[in-house]
Amino acid sequence: MPVIAVVNRKGGSGKSTLAAHLAAWCAHQGSAVMLGDVDRQQSTRSWLRKRNAALPAIAPWTVDQNILRVPTGITHVILDTPGGLHGFDLARMVMFADIILMPVCGSAFDRESAADCHAELLALPRVATGRCKVACIGMRIDTRTRTPQVLKDWSTGLGMPFLGVLRESQAYVQCLERGMTLFDLPADRVPTDLRQWEPILGWLEPQLTITPATSTHSGHPAHAHHASAPALLPARPAVAPAPLPSRLLATPNSQLAAASRSPVAAPATPLPITPAAARPAPALPERDTAAPASRVLASRALPAVTRINSTRVLDRVTSSTSLRSTPPPTGRASESSPAQEAPPIPSFLKLVKC
Repeated sequence: MPVIAVVNRKGGSGKSTLAAHLAAWCAHQGSAVMLGDVDRQQSTRSWLRKRNAALPAIAPWTVDQNILRVPTGITHVILDTPGGLHGFDLARMVMFADIILMPVCGSAFDRESAADCHAELLALPRVATGRCKVACIGMRIDTRTRTPQVLKDWSTGLGMPFLGVLRESQAYVQCLERGMTLFDLPADRVPTDLRQWEPILGWLEPQLTITPATSTHSGHPAHAHHASAPALLPARPAVAPAPLPSRLLATPNSQLAAASRSPVAAPATPLPITPAAARPAPALPERDTAAPASRVLASRALPAVTRINSTRVLDRVTSSTSLRSTPPPTGRASESSPAQEAPPIPSFLKLVKC
């Protein structure tokens, strides 16, 4: 399943326009395509809701227990990424993408931002080894100026393929407002714009080709072959579990008795075994049992510590308060007024402490 991610850190570079048109082109090719927005706002869903049901279908994300998933049966995935993608988020995107298309406008600011993003991409293993390919597309370019050649020279200097340019046209704006793309219009209405797409699609088409899995060398459908494959295997007879060794079935007491009966392991004179209950308890130093627990604890200077249970931070215990066990013992020694309780720790401190 090829995955194309449209990536650019700078906002307003035409990522959504490019992603929507790529998804529509795949749909017109007869592919089951999904257009997903990695951003939490899911802005492409509004464009998909405007799309007419008579047009080739484009699937959105499937939400399963608050997790975005690719629907079943999808063969191509187009991802529209948010601006400012860098660091771990960018690396995670590259782990799933096969092709990264970087739309770049003609200004120097756009080129500088795209160059920084490309340098970070080259540091990732999948891009460095060529498993994830990166290419550049000029967006909103005035073809009457030298900007297309400037972008091409800049991209070639970075070692990044330059696929072509797309001009700024009101046809893009009007189509997207109705949930459509240029590929949903008759070819004679936008011939110039469709001609600009030819080098881009010519580079993408071999990258997105999927080897059909519905046929085999024998000419039979692959799914039928796999369905009949389990029937060709001989049925395995049921095998009873092997019995455990007698030494594992014997209890420690029985093992001890067997060892005592053995002529080799048995000593000449059996030693008497005194039960633990009959042994005299060691003498303990006398202490004042009349003093309450609170008086003993109060006589020591305790540092401020944090008491933590399995769910949250409870309170702070200082030298002026007494420790309480769980459940607290009954009696006046364990009672404390609400005024003596320490104030609750703020939530951000709870996260740090836990």
